[in-house]
Amino acid sequence: MENLPLWISIILLGLIEGITEFLPISSTGHLLIPQNLGWLPRQSDLFSVVIQSGAVVAVLAVFSERLKSLASTLREPETRSYLAKLAVAFLVTAVGGVMIKKLGIELPETVAPVAWATFIGAFVIFAVEFWRKDHPGEPSVSWRIAIAVGLAQILAAIFPGTSRSGASILIAMMFGAARPAATEFSFLLGVPTLMAAGAFQIFSEIREGGVGGEDWGMLALGTLASAISAFVVVRWLIHFVQSHNFNGFAWYRLVLGAALLAYVAMEASNEAGAID
Repeated sequence: MENLPLWISIILLGLIEGITEFLPISSTGHLLIPQNLGWLPRQSDLFSVVIQSGAVVAVLAVFSERLKSLASTLREPETRSYLAKLAVAFLVTAVGGVMIKKLGIELPETVAPVAWATFIGAFVIFAVEFWRKDHPGEPSVSWRIAIAVGLAQILAAIFPGTSRSGASILIAMMFGAARPAATEFSFLLGVPTLMAAGAFQIFSEIREGGVGGEDWGMLALGTLASAISAFVVVRWLIHFVQSHNFNGFAWYRLVLGAALLAYVAMEASNEAGAID
């Protein structure tokens, strides 16, 4: 795949981002895997963050009626409470994101961290699904859940392969939210979170003078591909969570994580043999 034209590689990365952003399998991890393995050309951190904004467009489109309802009922206490919880969860995430940036934490350039996060995440999903099996949960989001979801998004940012949406949905379920309520809150929270992350990354790169080599046309193409694929996935997932659990995604993570760990072990063995 190394000989693919750049624009095809960019479209593939955009499709990967859009398909995986809202599934509990980690979009960042799936973006890094083909790049770190050399299957697709390595892109900048700016590219990986900004194309997530395409997924935001998909959420706005799919949840347009819900957003209109929230906008038309701003005077109702329930609506104001829900929006305030989204704001608090976003604020927690934003503060954590700034701290991550100041600490210099960057996306890994090797497969091992993603492999471990993917593999361990499978057992987290199995555990949460088993624990909540006989507890459908509440159709609302509490303040405690809002704060926990914000913290979960920080965790996902630190460990690529964790999954932002997966972590936020699962933590909301752990604290008592029903799956549809947890999914909706996670998706809506993704709008300001992903937009802010993209804007912050662009601002940081401009301030540091690091955007001169960025191909903005390719960035726009990747974002468009992300938006189209995310729209299809979000519409499907909204219906899926009404009657399914996430164990299928856990099995996928288990197989993928094990395969990646096996690859890492094989590469380490080959390097040791070359040294000997």
